[in-house]
Amino acid sequence: MMDYEIFKDVVMEKFLSYMPESYHNMEVRVDSVEKINCKLDGLSFYMDGARGNPSPTIYISDMYKEYLRTGDLQETMQNAAEAMDRAFKQPALPPLDLQAAKDNIIFQLVNTIQNEDMLQKMPHREFQDLSIIYRWVVSVDERGISSTIINNNLAKELGMGEEQLFKVAAENTRRILPPAVKSMNEVMREMFLADGMPASMADLMIGEMEPDQTMWVISNECRISGAVSMLYEDKLHTLAEKVGSDLYILPSSVHEVIAVSVDMGEPEELAQMVADINMDQVKLDERLSNQVYHYDKDLRKITLATDTPNKRLDGVVAEQGHIYEAKQSR
Repeated sequence: MMDYEIFKDVVMEKFLSYMPESYHNMEVRVDSVEKINCKLDGLSFYMDGARGNPSPTIYISDMYKEYLRTGDLQETMQNAAEAMDRAFKQPALPPLDLQAAKDNIIFQLVNTIQNEDMLQKMPHREFQDLSIIYRWVVSVDERGISSTIINNNLAKELGMGEEQLFKVAAENTRRILPPAVKSMNEVMREMFLADGMPASMADLMIGEMEPDQTMWVISNECRISGAVSMLYEDKLHTLAEKVGSDLYILPSSVHEVIAVSVDMGEPEELAQMVADINMDQVKLDERLSNQVYHYDKDLRKITLATDTPNKRLDGVVAEQGHIYEAKQSR
């Protein structure tokens, strides 16, 4: 099996030959594309060597995963070429309506250190070890949410500064993606019902637990980028009053966080559990943090409860002035 760099070279050299003949006058280029928590090699086509108007993008890392899974280079290339051809033939998206933006800007939480290069190119504000960024929701339907990150250029085009973005996003996010706080038992019951289990059996499977002994999932109704719901302090305060204590908040992913009573464990042990789960079970682009947060119900304030050395999310850890590679996610 080829390693990734050799595979990338082969893709650049051979990919065009798998496309229909009408594409053969185009140039294949691979550019580094910044995504949440990572940079990906994006393959695009350009007409007559020009940089403008690139084609849809296919990520070589996705192709490589398919190649490792099947061991068949030809099939991998053919499938990717067919996907690129389909993308070319999809109807062009209508121009973005700048006038509608104000009502459709939401915020999202990302890890600051892991995304420091990307954050330099967009309006944001820091929140503990995280940063609040802004997205423009283009559509919401049964397939999910389509949105685009607001970078400095788009913010300038919209004529909105960071303060204004934060103000409208705080209102819009609550409306477009209503925050939701549910016990883990409630979440499991919903999963059982969605799988077709009768309600009576689901109730038997899920036992009752005292509020201070259960885990609470903080997200939104769509379970998409729901970790940002922890910014709504009123939700945390209501939960803390119900639990009867301060809370530790565990960043499960960018989609949700888990809250527990501070009586349920030591923060360092909880942070190690979060880091282990991140590395083993959460995709890199969905990881939020390896730290644990403390919500003080009397001060009504969130602070960092831990300061563990594994601040990056990609397995690269700084320790005593050295850098080493931790185990990679499966």
